[in-house]
Amino acid sequence: MRTIRRLIYGEVLAAFGFVTLGFLALFFFFDFVDELGDVGKMSVNGAYKLKHALLYVTLRIPTHLYELMPIAVLIGTIFVMARLAQSSEYTILRTSGLGPWRALHTLLGLGLVFVLLTFAVGDYVAPLTDRSAQLLKARYQGRITVGQTGAWLKEKKPNSTYAANVRQMSPEGDMRGVRVFEFDHDGFLATLTQSDTAKFNEDDSWVMSNVTRSEFSRPGQNPAVVKRTTLPSYTLPTTITAEMVSVALLRPDRMGTVDLYQYVQHLEANGQRAQRYEIEFWRKVFYPLSCIVMVVLALPFAYLHFRSGGIMGYVFGGVMVGISFFLLNNVFGYIGNLRDWSPWLAAAGPGLLYVVLSLGAFGFLVLRR
Repeated sequence: MRTIRRLIYGEVLAAFGFVTLGFLALFFFFDFVDELGDVGKMSVNGAYKLKHALLYVTLRIPTHLYELMPIAVLIGTIFVMARLAQSSEYTILRTSGLGPWRALHTLLGLGLVFVLLTFAVGDYVAPLTDRSAQLLKARYQGRITVGQTGAWLKEKKPNSTYAANVRQMSPEGDMRGVRVFEFDHDGFLATLTQSDTAKFNEDDSWVMSNVTRSEFSRPGQNPAVVKRTTLPSYTLPTTITAEMVSVALLRPDRMGTVDLYQYVQHLEANGQRAQRYEIEFWRKVFYPLSCIVMVVLALPFAYLHFRSGGIMGYVFGGVMVGISFFLLNNVFGYIGNLRDWSPWLAAAGPGLLYVVLSLGAFGFLVLRR
């Protein structure tokens, strides 16, 4: 069995590497063409040059790799299983003692390797390189922002509630266009603190510069008073860390699992809706496991009978199945967010459907036939 595992693992890994390299080259080309429109634009830090575009596109490769892993695993495994069946090598392996359950066990071991690889890339490599790519782009655009209003964060205190708005974040990690609304225990606006820039202190407090602070009297007080003061600096005690601000300014699918979990806990503790981030968290948990589903789905191809040249049709079918899984995975996330589905169900739904499909194909083509 060691020789058989070595043969199958080597063939699948080689095919997986070839498929992955082809997909990444294609995405690299598309991203690079898209970046050419920004080459030559000037900013305070200089021009966005061709080398910067190449570096940005290169740093995006791990993100594409994470997204393509299940598809590449499926296509590579289908190609190997179909080729072994076409050349009658798999028939020889079956006569040597490679039964259906042993073959399934062998592929599950390989699938586990792909699960660990997908998790490592998606949770450690891709978030780091993607953040570096965003900072590189921001260095020549001057900011990291989302939409027109920036990011909103909320924090509850014993006797008050803070709502902070950060419009942009600089490449150096400083906040720009900061507004902090403080509400008293009855929900009335108590103070408004505005600042051009703010930095994170070592104790996670915010050191705000060029501050305009407005204090409002309570409703019903006569006369109504608004006290406005200008301060060169102001320290805001808060538990909103730099990681939370950067998380709010970045897309949730580009965060690590731990960052997503911590941010979801922060949102729930402060009474904010966390459905979108909960779905992304569970997708991060279940997405690597889809590699196991893909290798199981590819196993029945070893038990089909191929005519000369017919293998490409099955590989094309594998491509379509992989693309359908990728599309369905995204669609379930959007529908789950709109319809308020249970987050784990919206994230695991596509995987569960393909588990049923793969087990059905295994049972019909392998066990019954």
